[in-house]
Amino acid sequence: MQKSVSLHTLGCKLNYSETSTIAGKFSESGFAMKPYGESSDIFVLNTCSVTDNADKECRQIIRSVLNKNPDTYIIVTGCYAQLRPNEIAEIHGVDLVLGANEKFKLFDYVNNFEKKDLSCVFTSPISEVTDFDYAYSSDIDSRTRAFLKIQDGCDYNCSFCTIPLARGKSRSLGIDKVIDNAKKLIDTGYKEIVLTGVNTGDYNYRTDTGNRDYRLMDVLLELEKLNIPRIRISSIEPNLLTDEIIQLVKSSNSICRHFHIPLQSGDPEILKLMRRRYSRDQYEDLIYKLNSEIPGVGIGIDVITGFPQETEEKFMNTVKFLEPLPASYLHIFTYSERKNTFAVTLPGRVDAGSRRERSGILREISNKKRLAFYRKNVDKTHKVLFETVKEDDFIYGFSENYIKTRVKAGHKLENTILNVRISSADTFNFTEGSIAA
Repeated sequence: MQKSVSLHTLGCKLNYSETSTIAGKFSESGFAMKPYGESSDIFVLNTCSVTDNADKECRQIIRSVLNKNPDTYIIVTGCYAQLRPNEIAEIHGVDLVLGANEKFKLFDYVNNFEKKDLSCVFTSPISEVTDFDYAYSSDIDSRTRAFLKIQDGCDYNCSFCTIPLARGKSRSLGIDKVIDNAKKLIDTGYKEIVLTGVNTGDYNYRTDTGNRDYRLMDVLLELEKLNIPRIRISSIEPNLLTDEIIQLVKSSNSICRHFHIPLQSGDPEILKLMRRRYSRDQYEDLIYKLNSEIPGVGIGIDVITGFPQETEEKFMNTVKFLEPLPASYLHIFTYSERKNTFAVTLPGRVDAGSRRERSGILREISNKKRLAFYRKNVDKTHKVLFETVKEDDFIYGFSENYIKTRVKAGHKLENTILNVRISSADTFNFTEGSIAA
């Protein structure tokens, strides 16, 4: 009898691309794919461990799956599995824990998927994680946007982050393989490729002969030559967003006018404690430069609140810095203590209530920014990639500068790119539009 498998992802776009690759291995081996939430013989959870909430969510999901089907064979992998494998192994019902070096080789560690009394744990020291396991979304996802992993690991030492401990040193996929994987996605029918990595802007591949180094700019130039309507950069550090890349995006017909650029704090002292590689002034200059060079550019900003020693005054420095900044939205993280980081040793802990309150204030700022950005685009026409039809018979999609819009239409528009005139923006959730001639 054919066994079934379902998978679920916590965390970033990079994790989504890796889950898709794991799903592909199951599909190629003859397993029936089931949506997450349905009972299956096997369940794979690809975890994140950026915050304590991600760890809690991991445990809750495992319990939920086993409540529906106690016989489900549970596999846990990802960052949480690399950092705290024994903790996961102690969760009742977990059968297999795979670390960063092992997650794409799961069939090397199990074949009959029969539950046993004890969990099996396979993890390598992070110092041994040096290979690049490529990953990209496949047709299993039924997505219109594909996530293409081009980089993994990180050499930065931000004081709050466990990613280098979970994924190892920065390494990049060979540019030939990047292009080959992109071609496969195009052949599958994807209209947009999202370049992903732990530190995507740090892409740096040296050829075997050692006579050339390829950077992110080279990847973008090569992808532009392919028959893909859209290329999007998932996230890029401000110190790695070069003038060269800005000018390329400005002149390109395929690279999206949208950047997601982590800030983390608008207070200079907190920024230093976080060990970020730029100053507040440098960040501000970059945001204004993008707005002046690229008309209509969409800009998302990562912000962490509740970091140790973030007094009310220092938090307000972040608020005052963000409010006038010409950006489209914020992505807000509430600081969470992580083992083996410098930040966890700092005095001046912010209480949980203040963290929640400050996160709420930043969410309000984000909502206002998104609504203002949407309203600036009313009566303008954008190319929208349509993705999903909701129960209300509206179809939703995103413009090249990351404006979510909807039009009254049917399924026939899914995975198509059309000109849409934005007619109104009454909420920060989406805009209203109509198909333009």
